[in-house]
Amino acid sequence: MPKIRYSAWLLVAAGLCWLLLLLSTLSRGQPIPGLSADWPRWLLLLAQAGFASCIFVYMRVQPDALVGQNFIGLLRALFRRGLALSATLLVLIGLEYLVAAHTLPLPGNITTAVTYTVALALFIIFLAETLYAWRSLVSFRGGAKIRREWLVFEVTLGLVLLMQLLVWQMSPGLRLGIGIGLALFGVYLSGHQRWVAYLNSSQKWQAILLQLGVLGFALLFFFYLRDAQTNPVLLVPPTQLSFLVLTSFFASFYAIAGLLITLFNLPIAEVFEQRRAEILGLQHLSQIIQRGQSAPEIYQMLFNSAIQTIKANAAVLVPQRQPGELAKHPLAPMFYQLGAADIPLLAPLLTPSPDTTRIAELIDNSLERSKRLAALPTTYGAVAVLPLQSPAHDYGTLLLLHNEPHAFDSETLSILHTFTAQTVLSLENLQLAKESLINQRTQDELRIAALVQERLIPKRLPTDDWFEISTYAQAAKEVGGDFYDFLHLPGQKLAVLIGDVSGKGVTAAFHTAQMKGIFHALMQANPLAKKERDRYPDPHRFMVQANEALTHCLERSSFITAAFYLIDYQAGGFSFARAGHCHTLYYHSIKEEVSYFRTEGLGLGIIRDAGYEKHVKNQFWDYNPGDVMVIYTDGIVEARDGEGNEYGEDRLLQMLEACFYQSAEEINAHLRRDVQDFSQGQPLHDDQTLLVIKFKAAQPHT
Repeated sequence: MPKIRYSAWLLVAAGLCWLLLLLSTLSRGQPIPGLSADWPRWLLLLAQAGFASCIFVYMRVQPDALVGQNFIGLLRALFRRGLALSATLLVLIGLEYLVAAHTLPLPGNITTAVTYTVALALFIIFLAETLYAWRSLVSFRGGAKIRREWLVFEVTLGLVLLMQLLVWQMSPGLRLGIGIGLALFGVYLSGHQRWVAYLNSSQKWQAILLQLGVLGFALLFFFYLRDAQTNPVLLVPPTQLSFLVLTSFFASFYAIAGLLITLFNLPIAEVFEQRRAEILGLQHLSQIIQRGQSAPEIYQMLFNSAIQTIKANAAVLVPQRQPGELAKHPLAPMFYQLGAADIPLLAPLLTPSPDTTRIAELIDNSLERSKRLAALPTTYGAVAVLPLQSPAHDYGTLLLLHNEPHAFDSETLSILHTFTAQTVLSLENLQLAKESLINQRTQDELRIAALVQERLIPKRLPTDDWFEISTYAQAAKEVGGDFYDFLHLPGQKLAVLIGDVSGKGVTAAFHTAQMKGIFHALMQANPLAKKERDRYPDPHRFMVQANEALTHCLERSSFITAAFYLIDYQAGGFSFARAGHCHTLYYHSIKEEVSYFRTEGLGLGIIRDAGYEKHVKNQFWDYNPGDVMVIYTDGIVEARDGEGNEYGEDRLLQMLEACFYQSAEEINAHLRRDVQDFSQGQPLHDDQTLLVIKFKAAQPHT
């Protein structure tokens, strides 16, 4: 015989209570053979109280309706249920009207009794749905304190509602005092709805409309049931009206509270502080690359930053035996709210599976369901297992535990992935630096630094239907200072960064790694942005923020020239800013001419205060199908022939005029071949990097 879950018994009990309520109501409106017409009032109220209690308890034991940050999905589901229940009510009212008009040959009293009893059940179901949807939103990132306070509010509200239903004599003053107290408690809880700060402008208006709809459904049920109380056929006890008034008040209160919070963004300051702490943690972690910290300090910084950023309730970091010089000093595991005795209980997550030699990343946002860590003495809601791995080495595993389910959403994971990536890069740089110091040979040092720089160059070029792209990079020495990177952004956008670090060798490679980390850190989506276009920094803001970040880790004698482009395919244009870098060469297909974008801009790290923002400008350009953009470093135009003459911007412009009609790859090959022919037999004077972007003649939206 299949085992029935205890929650199913709650539905069975609710059904029996409702059936008792229906029979009682029917017998009062129309005598039924074999049933007494004079049912005790306490039995009627007890049946209603039992039905409401079973429904609310059943809803309470269901899994949390909020998954991750799908707030609009939760409100939309609540709206759909309210719409279905309200449509059912309207159908019943229509049937009752047709019976009253003698259009349908049904007994009037029985139809009225059935309609009222079904409507009462639908209303209680809707109240339960609303209550626990509101609980999910209030509890989002609220912590254990909010959950305890909510439990107190929930139990108190349930007792008060039952008291309103079952207690015949209660003074108006006491009733008013209880209602005011609960309302103030609800206002206090409403102030913790942090989810509102994670909505963009479009989602915010969706949330407002959905909450208005929920409020409308609650009022529809209330007005119907209030009018039905006066029907002499039903003979409803007076306390039932008090029960309905109080439940309707709080159902409306939930919707109005959420509506006001959504409209005025009340909890946004607290979320902003949390976001600020995440960014500061990322900045501190990235500075390790320049400061040359030891491996224990790098691990400790990662451990502390991850715990503080996501407010983890427990964590463990297990370093692996490291390669090379670092292996001489093996590190012990680090614990937070856990101990060495818990390692065997966590072993299934901290050891590789039989078919692989590496630990795989694992995110489980519902430990209550999976029972994955049921052996731990403390119950947790979510776990994240993040391996610290490079293509060649395993540096350890970070395991984070959180009391809240769904704590590791996409935004949190993006921050954690940046932390772990910076840590692996720091450990690899440390390892390479240790080897270079031990060898004490310049050639080995340059070779190691070249390996670091090679890993920073994108191995895959972005591809889509809007453009072609071709790249070329050649260092003058084993290690150069040129770099470039791409990043696809949501909304059909592409971010392109190119730059040149002053100096060569290991220092230049480290500065290149620093700039790459800053690029990926600044181009994370801002959850506090009100408009879609503000979710990512424009080129001017990117340069200002990058300059501010570099002031903490760039030597006073160093600087970086860069150019940043943000291409928006939907808008058919791009914005860009130049920080002392070479001017962009551009072919305009409509005008059929080639020219340079002559824009102002000062290198990063030259001015290290707020005055820098005056020295960089944001420029906009609408591209056309067939346009060509050539981005390069000064090693191209400063290439020299045997007599010391420079290649120059004019010759580069003439070469593009001669080959603009070709593909991006062919244009790139044509330009670099001409540079090589010009300086044939001469060593490279500087690093050479060349990027060619050609917007396809047939754009998808055209």
